Amino acid sequence: MPARRTATVLAVLVISLVGLPGHAFAHGIGSAAGLNAWQFVPLGIEHMLLGWDHLLFIAGVVLLAGELRRAAKLISVFVLGHSTTLIAGTLAGWRVNAIAVDVVIALSVLFVGAVGLVGRPASWRWFTLAILGFGLVHGLGLSTRLQDLGLPQDGLLVRVIAFNVGIEIGQLAAITVLVVLGKLFVRFVSWQGVPRVANVGLVAAGLVTAVLLPFVATPPPAQADRGALGDCAVGRPDRTYTLDSASGHPPKDFYGPTETYPEPSFAHVLTDGYVLVHYPPTLPDADVDALRGYVTGPQGNRVVGGAEPGQSVKLKAVNAYEMLTCDTVDLTALDAFRKAWFADPRSRPAE
Repeated sequence: MPARRTATVLAVLVISLVGLPGHAFAHGIGSAAGLNAWQFVPLGIEHMLLGWDHLLFIAGVVLLAGELRRAAKLISVFVLGHSTTLIAGTLAGWRVNAIAVDVVIALSVLFVGAVGLVGRPASWRWFTLAILGFGLVHGLGLSTRLQDLGLPQDGLLVRVIAFNVGIEIGQLAAITVLVVLGKLFVRFVSWQGVPRVANVGLVAAGLVTAVLLPFVATPPPAQADRGALGDCAVGRPDRTYTLDSASGHPPKDFYGPTETYPEPSFAHVLTDGYVLVHYPPTLPDADVDALRGYVTGPQGNRVVGGAEPGQSVKLKAVNAYEMLTCDTVDLTALDAFRKAWFADPRSRPAE
């Protein structure tokens, strides 16, 4: 039976994951800096395949459905929910507490397991609405995680849709693997109590994760002191940088008004957690000298700078996720932005 095949694989998964909420429920993807729109498809696939909370929830729904047609309907409702809030939330800039959302997702895993222990619903309408609700919450979490990767304003809709396509590909691949493995395992495991073990495992995994996740999850990103930012503004990066796999760090840290900075090298260090500083080529010499002194001085560790033709603001600073813009060369605001970023765990270069 399809349900028993699914349950066999699911039991193995949840038993292995129950004691590892800090790792199994992580979404370990890095920065999206320098990625073009099409590269957001594999990014979405990676995110889904690393998100065991999403996968266990989906597997629990398939198990509870018991038949392919009903499972397809329920998963379609779930996809509708998380796609809606993923796209709308990212375009609107909605941000929620990612840890709180992950706790709700863990509780959704618990919910599906608990329903499975009680028995299939006599009416599927209320359960379908619950799946839709959890889908909306999952989508908010996906949106927040995606925004945490650092998104440019240009081509945002295309990138979000590409990421969502990747999510669905990863989800479909996981379900396919689940079914294939189930067909293999069912030949060797004939115990009728497997579905119950799987549902108990879902409840345990959801409960343990919901309780422990707030203590083991990565803390929220550090924020710059808004008072220190003065009249400067912080928002999303307004462009992407062309990343060349053959490029390394730039030969020097600061490029003058008449020099062209090496964009691939700047893109490279951006992914390494650096801060990029830009200014218009027409900036007065005194302001250029002040920026040069900052970038090449002790405060400029892991900061590089160069003139950006056509830039309208006097000062722009970019990290992998945010952009600071100032109408004056405000070094106090720049330093606050730099300090906040380097206090953020995401700024640490990969080892």
